[in-house]
Amino acid sequence: MHTVSKHEVRPLSAAGLFYPADPVKLSRQIDTFLERADTEKPAGTIRGIISPHAGYAYSGQVAAAGYSCLQGLHFDVILVISPSHNESFPGVSVFTGKGYESPGGLVPIEAEFSNALVKSCPLIHSSWQGHRNEHALEVQLPFLKKTLDYFELVPIVMGEQNLDTAVALGQALAEVLEGVSALIVASSDLSHRFPYPVACALDHTAAEIIEACDENRFVEALEKGECQACGWGPIISALVACKYEGADSVRVCQYQNSGDVTGDHSSVVGYLSALLYNDRIEHRR
Repeated sequence: MHTVSKHEVRPLSAAGLFYPADPVKLSRQIDTFLERADTEKPAGTIRGIISPHAGYAYSGQVAAAGYSCLQGLHFDVILVISPSHNESFPGVSVFTGKGYESPGGLVPIEAEFSNALVKSCPLIHSSWQGHRNEHALEVQLPFLKKTLDYFELVPIVMGEQNLDTAVALGQALAEVLEGVSALIVASSDLSHRFPYPVACALDHTAAEIIEACDENRFVEALEKGECQACGWGPIISALVACKYEGADSVRVCQYQNSGDVTGDHSSVVGYLSALLYNDRIEHRR
């Protein structure tokens, strides 16, 4: 396991593949997505967001439906939780280096919270594992950079997704972030490679359970094949942490699948964006 030095920088991996590598083209594309978004911002305090991680051509508009509600807000720290698509490893990996590269500049790591999170739980470690070529975390950063004036990042990749690890991570996040203005981003797509009607049914079930804030029912439905989510671990961690922080509501902002974009309904991937929030206005530092 390669522990991360505070001077190390995670280089770009998904630029030019999942989203435009050119900063100008990327900025214009996200602006277009955000202009088309029609999501009412909740009156309460936003604690978290669930966002898809496919190529922007397929899921960018869905992501924008959630991210549009962050415009004008400020958070002390942003924590992005991603599944690992390329590496399998025990526990949870936090990148504690200098920053993540992104088109248009470096996204700095928030060292205090990154290191505190690593110390908070034996399942969480400082490592390059899961970060080297993981697109699911990287694709969230351009949307965050566009909608927030400035932020510092805690990048988190789950090497294994099980209920114990997801809950432990959620509880650790709640402990470290107590009293802090933080945003937790859970990166996940939904069902994969089903015909359009089957995918819609599976994803509708997932959306209903997520809106009910019921992580135990979510795991039960996943085990029974009633729904799918490739980032179900990050979703559960976000639900657990945000509920500890007072979030009592989840709103699905938009759902669609790849068939809605391409017109090919034979085998589709589902995308959802959702906000986790307190259904009341709070003032915190």
